[in-house]
Amino acid sequence: MMKILVVISSLMLTLPSLALDPLTDGELNKVLGQGGVYLSGELKINEAGGPLNNIKNTTWGECSSISKNTRCGARIALKNNNGWTVIDNLRGTFSFEGMTLKTRQIKKDSPHDYEGNVLEIGLPSEVKFTNVSYTLATSNEARPTDVNFRQSDILGVNINGDINFQGNLLLFPTGQ
Repeated sequence: MMKILVVISSLMLTLPSLALDPLTDGELNKVLGQGGVYLSGELKINEAGGPLNNIKNTTWGECSSISKNTRCGARIALKNNNGWTVIDNLRGTFSFEGMTLKTRQIKKDSPHDYEGNVLEIGLPSEVKFTNVSYTLATSNEARPTDVNFRQSDILGVNINGDINFQGNLLLFPTGQ
């Protein structure tokens, strides 16, 4: 116990000497750096199921293999001229590391025929999919609880693995 107290005491005495010192303007002008943001994240969608709205009450859609529910994941519905295009029963975990955001200057002689600053999105080096599944479908109504609801499933997808990306996405400003 005495050794621990000695170590802690000695650390407390040396910590003030590790404080940051302010830089003068001349010293700061010599510093080179880059601006930008490095992002990592994880998105879990209906990992254990999700709510199913009923006209009378709200029920829970369980996603286990023994469940008799036909729907348990999230639903994204996009209106088109002939009805709805939907991503149905969306669930699973998406995670990524290493996506970057920064500005970049483009010179006039670049192949983009543009001169000025653009937003550069550096694609993450790896995106992990864990038990991700969804159904791509068309529907006559936005919600399964709507009257006369009919849906035609087009494609069912299950993804469990990693995808490696390389490259950058450049966003060019428009307008004056």
